[in-house]
Amino acid sequence: MDTLKSPFRCSSCLNMSTRPRIEFDAQGRCNACVWNERKKTIDWSSRNVELQELLARHRRTDGGFDCVVPVSGGKDGSYVAYNLKHKYGMNPLAITVTPALALELGNENLRNFIASGYNHIQISPDADAMRALNRSGFVEMGFPYYGWLIAIQSAVVRLTVKLGIELIFYGEDGEVEYGGSTETASRATYDVDYMRRVYLEGGHDAVLERSGLPQSALNFFKFPTNDELRQSKLEIAHWSYFESWDPYRNYLTAKEFCGLREAEGSNNGTFTNFAQNDQALYALHTYLMYLKFGFGRATQDAGIEVRRGAMTREQALNLVRVYDNHYPDEFLDSYLEYYQMTQDEFDAVLDRWANKNLFEKIDGRWEPTFQAN
Repeated sequence: MDTLKSPFRCSSCLNMSTRPRIEFDAQGRCNACVWNERKKTIDWSSRNVELQELLARHRRTDGGFDCVVPVSGGKDGSYVAYNLKHKYGMNPLAITVTPALALELGNENLRNFIASGYNHIQISPDADAMRALNRSGFVEMGFPYYGWLIAIQSAVVRLTVKLGIELIFYGEDGEVEYGGSTETASRATYDVDYMRRVYLEGGHDAVLERSGLPQSALNFFKFPTNDELRQSKLEIAHWSYFESWDPYRNYLTAKEFCGLREAEGSNNGTFTNFAQNDQALYALHTYLMYLKFGFGRATQDAGIEVRRGAMTREQALNLVRVYDNHYPDEFLDSYLEYYQMTQDEFDAVLDRWANKNLFEKIDGRWEPTFQAN
């Protein structure tokens, strides 16, 4: 089946066949749903032993930091840091890479997280370089915060290596949890090459080269050299490998112990209010995701709820029909100012990335030609 001309949804959740790297079994279930079932049979006690061994290799007795947790002040990084400190007795250093167009709620949640008892460093890469890389990602890749996506990996790795710390914990393995590559499903750690190839879609070096920015502005957007990485013996892990991942449980933990606050209403383009509250560009990212692949923020959130048994597929489908096709008008002026674009230039980028097999333009907005069922 041509998944671009004839897209279909997972028979269990709502993942689209257009999602990059997604796979389906004979029953039409996506690999996220297959993984969700497999998690019920995994020997998590055995994986906890792996975790304990990993932590033991890196635990320090001199009071130094023995691991790094990238955080935004949101539910997932807070959950990981809380468990490392209070359940496993580690001394984590939390690191935040400042996003462009940060939201006040995100800033407040980050302050609350730090105040709940964590050592923290905030990295703010060169603002002009971040803008240039984000703009390039938006125009050339349909990826509106590509510069920030680079930095939350490269800057974190670079600082971790400079500080002599050899363990980084990110939250969930999004590829495995939500329907993508499964190559890390049975592997506790991964490396920088995997970051470059999968998370940065193999375009990191080319984007930096095309940017024309001076090397002095790109420090936080470059990974350490191969020699530096070999000498550091850095290990990078997803917490979701060691424990069955549950975003709602993470939210409740972060709310109780780390001061997490929700948005007053539902977030832009979805029905939830407790995730991705740190930056305005996330709404544009998920709208472009919708234009490119036919699924948006509501599809992602609804799929999580279906897989954890909190709603039926039909309930999720109704929410997707209401929320997915949401043009982020609320932030439009901020986008135009940030990217230094006119409305016509901005819309031309959206037009470039809209999948013509899935959408047609009606009265200036892209509308789906496929059935959301």
